[in-house]
Amino acid sequence: MSHIKKLYRIEALIKDKAPAEKQAYREEHATPLLEEYKAWLDKSIKQVPPKSALGKALAYSLNQWPKLIRYLEDGQLNIDNNRAERAIKPFVIGRKNWLFSNTASGADASSILYSILYSIVETAKANNLVPFDYLHHVINVLSERDDDESLNELLSWNVSLHLR
Repeated sequence: MSHIKKLYRIEALIKDKAPAEKQAYREEHATPLLEEYKAWLDKSIKQVPPKSALGKALAYSLNQWPKLIRYLEDGQLNIDNNRAERAIKPFVIGRKNWLFSNTASGADASSILYSILYSIVETAKANNLVPFDYLHHVINVLSERDDDESLNELLSWNVSLHLR
């Protein structure tokens, strides 16, 4: 855990830096820590039974090593996928709720509707829009349109509303 904590301390220090600066800082400061961690993993895996919980954890870390160090190559990448995990959590919870729909077609309809709405909301967030304001804008514009008009200008990356 101490190896990982050191890496996250580096990330806290560089969180507001430009991607190129992050990459350079990581190369200088995180690379040696990761090399030390890798040496520890290589040594430790030889000292524990492979079927033990610790042996499995060490093997997993070593098998995932190329993915772990990938963030060093690009300052735009995060050290973890926590943001993505948090973003899909509501969908996972919703999926559990669909188990209690009265009919299979009702569950299908709920999951499709939720998936579409979820995608729209998360895309709005990714484009620095307030989802409620974005949906309000889209609904207002759509209510005044003809069916054959293009929808491209309503896509969240083409809409200019107040930033969150």
